[in-house]
Amino acid sequence: MAMSINTNVGAMIALQNLNRSNSELEKTQLHITTGLKVNGPKDDASTYAIAQRMRGDIAGMHAVKTALAAGESTLNVAITAGKAISDMLTEMKAKTVQANQAGLDTASKDALQQDFTSLRDQLTTIVQTAEFNGKNLITAGATDLEVLSTIEGSTITVAAQSLDPTTLLIHTATLATANSASQARLILDTAITSVANSLASLGSVSKRVDIQAAFTGKLMDIMKQGVGNLVDADLAEESANLQAIQIKQQLGVQALSIANSGPQSILALFG
Repeated sequence: MAMSINTNVGAMIALQNLNRSNSELEKTQLHITTGLKVNGPKDDASTYAIAQRMRGDIAGMHAVKTALAAGESTLNVAITAGKAISDMLTEMKAKTVQANQAGLDTASKDALQQDFTSLRDQLTTIVQTAEFNGKNLITAGATDLEVLSTIEGSTITVAAQSLDPTTLLIHTATLATANSASQARLILDTAITSVANSLASLGSVSKRVDIQAAFTGKLMDIMKQGVGNLVDADLAEESANLQAIQIKQQLGVQALSIANSGPQSILALFG
C-alpha cells in the first residue's frame, strides 16, 4: 500500500470502530437510564407498536377499575342504608304489636305513636342521605345505575330499589287505634319483605361488581407483565455490555492514536 499523509486508511477504520462503540455506549446508557430496551419505534418498531397498544388497553382497564370502584361504593352506601331501614322497620313493627295490647292507656298509645313517627322520620332521613357521587339508588323515583365493566363498553346494570316510606306504603300508618295498629303491622310485614328482597337484589349485583373488579385488577397485572417482557431491559446484561463497550471505546481511542501516528514515519524518508 502506498504511503500517504492525505489518506490515512488505518485512521479511517479506527474512527469508524470508535464511532460505532460510542453509539453502542449511548444506546446502552439509555437502556440503563430508562430501564427500557425499547424506548421508541427506532429501537424496534413492531415491539414498540405492540407495547403501545397494550399500554392503551391498560389505561382503559384503569378507567374501568375506577368506574367499578365508584359503582361498588354506590352499592355499599345503598346496602348499608337498606340494612338500617330494615332494622327500623323491625322496630316499628314492634311498636305496632305493643299498640295492639288490650287495656293500653292513652298516654302509652301516644308514646308509642311518637316513637313510631320518629322512626319513620329517621327512615326518611336515611333514604335521602344514602347518596354517593350524586347517585342515590333507594330514594323515590331512583333510576338504574350502569356500571362500566369492560374496555369494550359493556356495563353491569344496578336496578334502583326505592325504599322511601311512600313506596313502602308506611307513610300513612298510625297507631291511634287498635284497628289502625293492626293494619300498620300488616303493612310493615309487607315492607320488611320488600326491603329484604331489595337488599338481596343489591347484594347479588354488588357481588358481581366485586368479582369483575378483582378480575380487572388481575388482568391489568398480567398486561403490565406482558409489556414489561416486551420492553424492559435486562439490567444485569446491560451492565455487562456497558463494561465491554467502555473497554472497546478505550481500545478504539488507542487504535486511532496509533493510526494517526502512522504518517509520522514518512518523515524518516526525508531525513
